[in-house]
Amino acid sequence: MLELLGVVPFLKAVVPGETAVSLGSTELIPAVAIIPFVLYQLAGFGTLHYVVSKPVNWLINLAILALIVIGYGANREGDFNVQLTVGAILVTLLAVTVVYGVLKLRAMQALYDKHCPPRPGKHHGDEVEAAASPAR
Repeated sequence: MLELLGVVPFLKAVVPGETAVSLGSTELIPAVAIIPFVLYQLAGFGTLHYVVSKPVNWLINLAILALIVIGYGANREGDFNVQLTVGAILVTLLAVTVVYGVLKLRAMQALYDKHCPPRPGKHHGDEVEAAASPAR
């Protein structure tokens, strides 16, 4: 549905006497909003830092940045097929990254629990021990 909004002629009709307004550099604000996210991730503060190596982290984040900029540029140029394709690639990349990250973090948690099991009374047995201990 959204793809159709960009190509339907009557939605893009020019109003008589309308002045073409260029917003200049303010049109780049949405594209620039990704920079703090990329810097945060590449500085090693994101969760992705825990599940992939540093070069892969850089590759994923730069691919995200490039796909967003390409999609934004395609939108500005009116090339909606490219925008749709780039958007689909971006969503697929993000979905695969999330699934891989969740599975990897679960495996890391299981390995941690295996090597360092929780002490008795710290989790599921707290209520039983609290009821059995005398009140002070």
